Amino acid sequence: MTESHGIEAARRPGPPRAIPVLDSSEDLAGLDPPLQRSLGDLFDLAALSGRLCPVLFEDGRAALFALADYATGDQADEIERMLRRRGYPPASPPRYVVSAALLLSVARGQFGAVAARGAPARAQRSALAAMFAEFVHWGVRAGASDLHINVDERGNGSQVRYTVNGAYVAPACFEGIAAATLAEVLAVAWMDVRGGNGAVFDPRIEQQGRIAMQVDGAPYVLRWASLAADAGPSVCLRLLRLDAPAGGATLEALGYLPSQVLALERARDREGGAIVLSGIVGSGKSTTIATLMRGIDPLRKVITLEDPAEYLIENALQNTVGRSLDGDEAFPFAAKLRTIKRSAMNDLLIGEVRDIETGRAFMDLAGSGVSIYTTTHTGSALMIPERLASDFIGISRDFLAAPGVLKLLVYQTLLPRLCGVCALPLDEAAGWQGWAEGMRREFGIDPRRLRVRNAAGCPACASLAHAQARGQLAGCRGRTVVAEMFAPAQDDVLLDCIRRRDNPGLMRHLLAMPRTAADDPDMSGKPVHLCALYKASRGELDARLLARQFGLCDGAAPRASARTRLA
Repeated sequence: MTESHGIEAARRPGPPRAIPVLDSSEDLAGLDPPLQRSLGDLFDLAALSGRLCPVLFEDGRAALFALADYATGDQADEIERMLRRRGYPPASPPRYVVSAALLLSVARGQFGAVAARGAPARAQRSALAAMFAEFVHWGVRAGASDLHINVDERGNGSQVRYTVNGAYVAPACFEGIAAATLAEVLAVAWMDVRGGNGAVFDPRIEQQGRIAMQVDGAPYVLRWASLAADAGPSVCLRLLRLDAPAGGATLEALGYLPSQVLALERARDREGGAIVLSGIVGSGKSTTIATLMRGIDPLRKVITLEDPAEYLIENALQNTVGRSLDGDEAFPFAAKLRTIKRSAMNDLLIGEVRDIETGRAFMDLAGSGVSIYTTTHTGSALMIPERLASDFIGISRDFLAAPGVLKLLVYQTLLPRLCGVCALPLDEAAGWQGWAEGMRREFGIDPRRLRVRNAAGCPACASLAHAQARGQLAGCRGRTVVAEMFAPAQDDVLLDCIRRRDNPGLMRHLLAMPRTAADDPDMSGKPVHLCALYKASRGELDARLLARQFGLCDGAAPRASARTRLA
């Protein structure tokens, strides 16, 4: 500390000319009189909460702790005036410059434990690590799939956000954290990253890795991906629970319908060929693959190649194969493949087919009679062969069209599941009556069966986390799978279209396939929008998603500017 607490302040309003600096927990412990508590809870500091913190000393006097950039100015002056109006006489000196870590620990009432440890660097890391753990715990308890930490070094736009039920939400409890504090949190969190590129967190480059931690007694892996954006680093952490939930997740619990579960299990139980699951980023592909593979016959040997291993598959020998971001290092699949092909396995998971190397691995092993499970990124099941045959992956069309290679093609997406207690009838959504009649004419769906989200929510779908997200999550209870699937191995016409790259012919062929009515649960031959329509007809999905996401009867739907926000 550059000045002691006992030095007389200049006898004039505002801060002293030389503002003392608290560099460490030892400086904090050396204050006389000692620090008693934070007074931040007395004021609505909003965006300033991570930058300024009024405090009370044991002699009844108050001071202001601040980051260096905020120790002088109108905001600090106003907080001092507010302290005087509440009857707190100013301490001498009335202000201190403190580090972001110390400010955080004081604001959260952790300064006693910090000072007692007497290890400044470790104490600062502990406070920042505790903040990071709090971010993660909030996400897990809210059912978030991703945690986003966006640092805005140019202004006040730093944010802690989550992806919950597909919505990008910002809880109020983490508002106003300074960019410098978030940057330090990320630097401390990176110390626990494994398989990362770089010994320290570098906001100027893209980095990836993974963090293992226990959350509420369950094992989690956080998959780290940082983007060096113009305003500052943006880090996305995928929250992955390694073990199966209590009782074991099932395909039905994920949202697959009985006919789809039957198709998946039949394909899994047939030896040889590939099950390829596609979808956009965050659509639950890895969850479905892990759930499906947990049901493989225990008499079969199962191996995985993943980057990284996302879920624990108890009956598999799992292998994490790290990938570099720049692609300069030798790709490790080759060494793994040489060993794996001599491992006498029956089933193999290739986490994702996304480039030439993984494409070669797919061809090598799918052609050897092994059962292959993999994922890729496409917008439909029909686009899977096109993606695999693209220049980015390079699998031969003749190979893909060979009988028995492509066993089952699946596309899935995740949609918010309505709360069954508070969902509202569609006729309470203004402007949607004409659209509902169009759905009746085209698909034979009774509009009285359709439901929409209740933006007010109810006790059944509310939680503290949801309340902190300002109602952005109200009216929904998790997400459900909506999927389509086709079996090329049983369809010579489909295979011929793949070989000739006849995508229009492929579309015509699939549209002409026999299928049951829209409100029938049999999904055989049905595209994904009919799966969504069936679930909407049962009140599981907000009916307005059918127009917004799938374009059903979109001409009769209210224009985008007039549509009710769906969240």
